[in-house]
Amino acid sequence: MWKRITVVMVVALLIVSALFITRPNTSDGPIKLRLGHITGESDPWHLGALKFAELVKEKTNGEIEVEVYASSMLGNDRDLIEGMQIGSVDFALPAGVLSNFYSPYAILELPYLFRDKQHLENVLYGDVGDELKQSLLDNAEVRGLEFWMRTPRELTANKKIETPSDLRGLKIRVPEIPASIAAWEAMGATPTPMAFGEVYSSLQTGVIDAQENPVAFTASSKIQEVQKYMMMTDHVYGYVMLAMSEVTYQRLNEFQRQAVEEAAKEATEYENQLVFEQEEQIINQLKEFGTEFVEVEKGPFEAAAKSVHERFANMYGRELYDKIINTP
Repeated sequence: MWKRITVVMVVALLIVSALFITRPNTSDGPIKLRLGHITGESDPWHLGALKFAELVKEKTNGEIEVEVYASSMLGNDRDLIEGMQIGSVDFALPAGVLSNFYSPYAILELPYLFRDKQHLENVLYGDVGDELKQSLLDNAEVRGLEFWMRTPRELTANKKIETPSDLRGLKIRVPEIPASIAAWEAMGATPTPMAFGEVYSSLQTGVIDAQENPVAFTASSKIQEVQKYMMMTDHVYGYVMLAMSEVTYQRLNEFQRQAVEEAAKEATEYENQLVFEQEEQIINQLKEFGTEFVEVEKGPFEAAAKSVHERFANMYGRELYDKIINTP
């Protein structure tokens, strides 16, 4: 008799415990999580991050609130990734610097790797993208929730650049990514790796002469105040990853994890549409400000940049490189 009562009590306790696990106790108020990124508040990244925060709050019924910090307030990309690894940062929007934590990501930064926007989409949202996210989790303990699209990177300077020979002696800021450094050297420039937070003042003081980033990123960072020309090189069709600390992920229960993942998917659709819709409007605003846009013949730039592809494919992952090249 007592055995039967004991078994019933244990089963009842397990059921009650399961209920508490699937739906957290929020009597102490919402869980506050932090998302950091390096762009300004007008950039589509930031607007996408705000949408993600809104969706997380909605889908968790207010159990989780995500606070968004723009303009490197929580540190540069490297700081943010290291913060996610130890759980001091919960979410971030890193891109190329991921290659410093899992080296095959360097291949994604090779100029003229992706043929166009559709090629990039097919890679990121297909099997290759899934493999990249899983490999990052396995090797860096950072969970890639979703890839976000970016418009192509363009070159800015205070002189017109129309051919690779015009790059000779030009000190150009590049991310701390070996593939970017090597490609710009091959094109004739003098690449200078630095965190993006230092770029504006370095352009002001002449430490560097040029930088390269997507149009919206450049505008939201007010680079137009210190650079006259934008060369439409379209040299990198890039991405940004909505990434999450695996430490934070493991602290959440199943209900919360599912809500975060659903919010990430919906925020991705929002950001991907916004980033391309905004570009023409931003270009017009930059023209009104006084920025001069220069159309270049991309062939010579592409030929120079592609001279380093083989080296980095062999160094960081021939199989990954071939999968990308062979993706329709």
